[in-house]
Amino acid sequence: MAKSTGPTGEAAKLHRGFGWLAALGMILVLAGLVGLVYTGVATLTSMILFGWLLLIGGTVGLLHAIQARGTSFFWLGVVVAALNIAAGVVIMRRPEAAAEALTMFAALLFLTGGVFRLVGSLVVRGPQFGWTLVQGAFGLLLGILVLASWPSSSKYVIGTFFALALLFDGLGLIATGFGGRRIVGMVTEAEQQEGAAKPVQPE
Repeated sequence: MAKSTGPTGEAAKLHRGFGWLAALGMILVLAGLVGLVYTGVATLTSMILFGWLLLIGGTVGLLHAIQARGTSFFWLGVVVAALNIAAGVVIMRRPEAAAEALTMFAALLFLTGGVFRLVGSLVVRGPQFGWTLVQGAFGLLLGILVLASWPSSSKYVIGTFFALALLFDGLGLIATGFGGRRIVGMVTEAEQQEGAAKPVQPE
């Protein structure tokens, strides 16, 4: 009975790569679960991360604008970079106020999106009528609930969305990692069986 061996060469690299992908997914899932338990901490963390991203993006944009000085892009790049840096500084200094503003903005998006979906589904009545109607009603209800408890809702809404995003991204990475490892293992096993079944040519 032939002893089966694991993936080798490029297959082994793919196998390890998918393994690291699954491990990253597990970390994201764990972070998402912690964020769902401590939504206030998740909200502040997401605001601070958002502020740092704006600061870094504004700094990089300013450097690109300086490199492109003398062109028509220069002043536009400087203005956009300055706005990003200013927004990042404000968010870093007042993360609670930034969370309140973003929560209000998200609630208004839910409200307007829900109204448009409801009206559109009732007017068009296409093949996805029922699903669009449910989406619109859900968005409208969610927007009303968030606005009804604002600004106290800003302490957990952004954090909940952030934690859910981490959770679902992590689950997607886990599925991709384990699925990829399984496919690589199946391909490697098939190649090994094909090589074992191939007759040896006499010299």
